[in-house]
Amino acid sequence: MVRLEKIEKSYGNTRVLKGINLEIEKGDFISIMGSSGSGKSTLLNLIGAMDRPERGNIFIDGEEISSYTDEQLTIYRRGKVGFIFQFFNLLPNITAFENIQMPLLLNGIEDEAKVFEYIKRVGLNGKEDAYPYQLSGGEQQRVAIARALIHDPEIILADEPTGSLDSENGRVIMDLIKELTDKTGKTVILVTHEGYIAEYAQKRVRIKDGVIL
Repeated sequence: MVRLEKIEKSYGNTRVLKGINLEIEKGDFISIMGSSGSGKSTLLNLIGAMDRPERGNIFIDGEEISSYTDEQLTIYRRGKVGFIFQFFNLLPNITAFENIQMPLLLNGIEDEAKVFEYIKRVGLNGKEDAYPYQLSGGEQQRVAIARALIHDPEIILADEPTGSLDSENGRVIMDLIKELTDKTGKTVILVTHEGYIAEYAQKRVRIKDGVIL
């Protein structure tokens, strides 16, 4: 499903990833664990085509996305990938319903019934007309989870999805991610620095100073 070969990435004079090799099978739930600055978020951004590697190749379903044009990468991101971020990244001036609906609209799909279905799935009935500032952190992350899943992507990328939550809400959110992705057989790649969060994954990888241990 996902194969990285000799991936290198630098920012300025700082070499962040140093020849990363990694294979992830379809349907895997994998955690990439490391401290701040270890390169784990950079790795996730490369898989999600938010950035490009300087060297090496990234293959998704046998397709080398590292050689894609910008237009091809946009289509890949919109269709194949769902993102869950630490700070939710909701659009502040639109409702929960409209935030969740956004990936469908970007793909030219109008399906309000599906939006209501996902609102129900993440336990936000009655909150669809609320703006992000009217929701708790846990509720905002539920919106983000629904937004990540609604367009039926094959890969879910979760970057410290509980980092802005207390441990109790963190467990609730991770239980929800695991429940929803188990039911749909998604490939989940989670980065975290928290051991108890990494334990939700079937497979665990550690990264330190840009190298997988």
